[in-house]
Amino acid sequence: MKAIVVKKPGGIENLTLLERPNPTPKADEILVQWHATSLNFHDYLVAVGGIPVEDGRVPMSDGAGEVIGVGEGVTKWKVGDKVMSLFFPNWVEGTPTLDKTRFISGESVDGYMLEQSCVSAEAVTAIPEGYTYAEAATIPCAGLTAWRGLVTEGNLKAGDTVLIEGTGGMSIFGLQIALAAGATVYATTSSEEKAQRLKEMGAKAVVNYKEDARWGKTIFKMSGGGVDHVLDVGGGSTMYNSIEAAKIGGSIISIGILGNGRKGEITFPKLFFKHLRMTGVAVDCRLSQEAMVRAINVSGFKPVIDRSFGFEELADAFRYQETGQHFGKIVLEW
Repeated sequence: MKAIVVKKPGGIENLTLLERPNPTPKADEILVQWHATSLNFHDYLVAVGGIPVEDGRVPMSDGAGEVIGVGEGVTKWKVGDKVMSLFFPNWVEGTPTLDKTRFISGESVDGYMLEQSCVSAEAVTAIPEGYTYAEAATIPCAGLTAWRGLVTEGNLKAGDTVLIEGTGGMSIFGLQIALAAGATVYATTSSEEKAQRLKEMGAKAVVNYKEDARWGKTIFKMSGGGVDHVLDVGGGSTMYNSIEAAKIGGSIISIGILGNGRKGEITFPKLFFKHLRMTGVAVDCRLSQEAMVRAINVSGFKPVIDRSFGFEELADAFRYQETGQHFGKIVLEW
């Protein structure tokens, strides 16, 4: 079976296609035929060497496929079941700990850029009803991050206001989750075309951050005193405006460092005089992924897929991701 691995020192040009023997599941494992994955910024950092990994690591933290074999003792799954991966394969439930989060798919353990692999029977969930493999492969990282930020940590409820930043996969999932819960959504983007698409999806108002450097203050005013929840995707490059946009007593969920956002400034007086709650979030556990699947089964929303590539086009997919042109998720399916 085919696999793509990251060769040191990293770089898209060092992604290497190779052949591996077909694996056999051990006790408490299942054998999955993977059919799709999706691109996240985390995967891009692994591919280019921004996150150093073991030589020969199989990248990609998202995977969706079909169970084609079960090991001794497995009763939860049967051949033919459709499953998707976990970003943290050891984090089943409860609060995060070092032991639960030390293994990261596509980073500290092999990911899903391969045709078959054996995983623990506890390291997957069912995919949503009616989803294709490509659609399901968008959920484990981006979808679950937005879910944790708004639902698990934010206690999102009908009537709340939400700010999403940009049009990447996590942000679009945030929009969909918020609307499904009955919230009002404000958004930022970099082009009129993307702004129009966001409005068509249900965003009440959209601000072009390239034209308005103080977009946080603008959203504070247009929302009538700030938003309840901010999904901050840029870290240092967006946090100043995220604090500006939040209402008194609001919540900021920090989930990314896009652009030059690894370091930045925080206006501390605004932070504490607005009584803000700031939470850093890195995906979530299996029980939360199962809860999100149940919610999707009720609401019926589908992920927005911008473009699909084939198995051997991973490098091309990353180069497309670099352009920032995408709206929603980029996937590979085979």
